[in-house]
Amino acid sequence: MLSDIRYWEQKASEGKYAIPHFNVWNAEMLMGVIDAAEELRAPIIISFGTGFTGNTVFEDYCYMMDSMAKRASIPVIEHWDHGRNMTILQNAVNHCMNSVMRDASALPFEQNVAEIKRCVDYFHPLNIPVEAELGHVGNETVYEEALSAYHYTEPEKAKEFVERTGCDSLAVAIGNVHGVYSSEPKLRFDILEQVHKDVSVPLVLHGASGIGDEDIKTAISLGIAKINIHTELCQAAMEAVNANKDKPFLAMQREVRKAVKERAMYKINLFGDAGRADE
Repeated sequence: MLSDIRYWEQKASEGKYAIPHFNVWNAEMLMGVIDAAEELRAPIIISFGTGFTGNTVFEDYCYMMDSMAKRASIPVIEHWDHGRNMTILQNAVNHCMNSVMRDASALPFEQNVAEIKRCVDYFHPLNIPVEAELGHVGNETVYEEALSAYHYTEPEKAKEFVERTGCDSLAVAIGNVHGVYSSEPKLRFDILEQVHKDVSVPLVLHGASGIGDEDIKTAISLGIAKINIHTELCQAAMEAVNANKDKPFLAMQREVRKAVKERAMYKINLFGDAGRADE
C-alpha cells in the first residue's frame, strides 16, 4: 500500500527505530526489497535518483515501482533521492513519486535555505513532503580525503534552517559518505545528539552502507529515523552474480533477487523496523 513518509518517519522517531530507504533501479532490486518487507511486515521506502538514469529509464520503471508499492500488503513510500533542481523533482512527482529530497547542500547556507523554501512552497500544496540536507555528505571518494574537506552539519544552524525552510526531514552530515568506505567510518555522534535536541523534524542518515551495526544502533538512539542503503544491495547482488556465473541467466536472476532480499532483511531487522507495519 502506498503510504506517507511523514507518518512513518515521525512514528520511527518516536519509537526509536528507523525506516529503511532502499535505492532500487532494476527489477531484481525492487522485487528483492519488497519481498523482504513483506516477509518481515516492515514499512519501507523505495527510491530512485538521477545517478541511475544511465541504467534505467525512470519514466518507464516508475510504473513498476508504483504498481508494486500499491499492491504490497505493507506500507511503501516512493521517493526521489538527491534531486538537484526543481525540474527533476517535478518530473519525479509527475511520475508516481510521493516524496522528494531536494539536495542543495553544496550551496552556501542562505542559498540552501532559499532553494529548500522554494521547493517546500511548491510541493506542500501538492501534499508532497520535502527532505533537505544541511552540511554536505558529498560524492563517493576515498574516505580519508572526504574527511579532510568534510562539511559537517552545524548544530547551531540546524534549528534556523528547519524553521526557515519548513522541510519535513533533515539529512545530517556527521562523517557519513556515499559509496564504499575505504576505512572505518568516524561518526560525530555529538553533532547528531545536539541537532536532535534542537530541531523538530525527523533526521536522516545517508551513506549508511558499510557503517557498523553498533554505530547504526547508536545513531538511531540519537534521533535517526530514516537510513539510506544502496551500496550494500549492489554488493549483495554482485556476490550472487559471481557465485552463480555458471548458471543460466534466469537462474542467476532469481539468486540476485534472493540475495538482495536477504541483505534488505538484515537491514530491516537491524533498524528495528520489522513488524512495525502491523502496529
